[in-house]
Amino acid sequence: MNIHPEEISSIIRNKIDNFKFDIDVNETGKIVQVGDGIARVYGLEHVMAGEMVLFPNDIYGMALNLEQENIGCIVFGDCKYIKEGDIVKRTGRILEVPVGEAMLGRVVDPLGQPIDGKGDIKTDKYLPIERKALGVIDRQPVKEPLQTGIKPIDSMIPIGRGQRELIIGDRQTGKTAIAIDTIINQKGKDVVCVYVAIGQKRSTIAKLVDTLDKNGALAYTIVVCASASDTPSMLYVAPYAGCSMGEYFRDKGQHALIIYDDLSKHAAAYREISLLLRRPPGREAYPGDVFYLHSRLLERASKLTDKLGGGSLTALPIIETKAEDISAYIPTNVISITDGQIYLSSRLFYSGIRPAINPGLSVSRVGGNAQIKAMKGVVGQLRLDLAQYNELEAFSKFGSDLDKTTRSQLRRGERLIEILKQDIYNPLPVEKQIFIIFMANEGYLDEFELNKVALIEEDLFTLLDSKYSEFTAEMIKYKITDQTKEKMHEICKEVIAHFN
Repeated sequence: MNIHPEEISSIIRNKIDNFKFDIDVNETGKIVQVGDGIARVYGLEHVMAGEMVLFPNDIYGMALNLEQENIGCIVFGDCKYIKEGDIVKRTGRILEVPVGEAMLGRVVDPLGQPIDGKGDIKTDKYLPIERKALGVIDRQPVKEPLQTGIKPIDSMIPIGRGQRELIIGDRQTGKTAIAIDTIINQKGKDVVCVYVAIGQKRSTIAKLVDTLDKNGALAYTIVVCASASDTPSMLYVAPYAGCSMGEYFRDKGQHALIIYDDLSKHAAAYREISLLLRRPPGREAYPGDVFYLHSRLLERASKLTDKLGGGSLTALPIIETKAEDISAYIPTNVISITDGQIYLSSRLFYSGIRPAINPGLSVSRVGGNAQIKAMKGVVGQLRLDLAQYNELEAFSKFGSDLDKTTRSQLRRGERLIEILKQDIYNPLPVEKQIFIIFMANEGYLDEFELNKVALIEEDLFTLLDSKYSEFTAEMIKYKITDQTKEKMHEICKEVIAHFN
């Protein structure tokens, strides 16, 4: 066999042209210091801010501080499994969490790992926890109501889909109860709910999950749990992870509701991380970017344009105050970011008025546009009447003689407060709310003692369910006309006749 030199040279050239380097080059670094959930790493020169890094024993972290000598990382796991001198690898990825329908009905940690003992979550969809909020061109005004089922809120401080409404008040005043009632009230309304528990006891979260399950609300809810026993790193990422889970449904054209319970503990966790990373402390030792911490989170709640599917993400952040001080640093920050606040007063709570909502300090800046016309037609002067009652009540304590008009105003105010009381985990359909407020506003309850008001209310709701369900279903679709009012007066008189 003859081999020509030209053939040999062409084979060699072909081999050279098609030669590939199958070498995997990973940028690695070494831990120089570790402890308190923080690791300092030397050698990762090209790491990005917010990039995930991999420690030994499959423990992940996130690069936060990019300094000249080393980088500061937060660790998502127990620091006892990593030590000084261990190798750290870049992943080239921003922290992502699993999203999708498979997450519904599950309790997960801030990294999306199940902690409810129901097995793995089967989903192939992931979203980064940090996403840029949509611009104004991609949004539309808040104009659809999101009913909470709570009388004082739906009547005086209405919330719309895509709104950010703050729930603020002292410890143990019913903030979480309002959030849970709102989730329960979304049953059958095609709204996906995400509840983010930040810094709460595990026993409290377990009780809350049980309440949702008993009321049939867990099936459409995702619970993201960063408990008090978790590291500050987990508490820090929890609300962003929950927000991405909610955004998945919003971007699909569905409606979602997210509750952050609570952002005071979130800010405290971020302060702890920042101080450990040696960032310069500012007011109350919080870092300078603590406002941006919450603004970039809450700005992600929005109502999308019809072109983008018309989905919405409504946010109900919760802030805990101390001694009713709403002028503190974190409360004022979040008040300035949100579209209004529901203020819960411990004074009202301990005097037996529950939910303890103070209508004077509560406001909804956009929800009025989303309030249904039927509710607008009956609420009228409700907020003003309550404000006048509070003034007159304070004045009447001086014991001076009161004229007939003042006495009647006080009597009306007492009954308005009585009808706005509501048991927890018992949200009320909007048509029933409209009827009981109409009844009180029109003076039907003025002649009855306060202890009879709850019985009259119960009788009214039974009558509406048994005889007038078609009328009420039709009533809430349109503006209240004179003809509708006549029918409502007839029903009220029928209820009152039972008690005369």
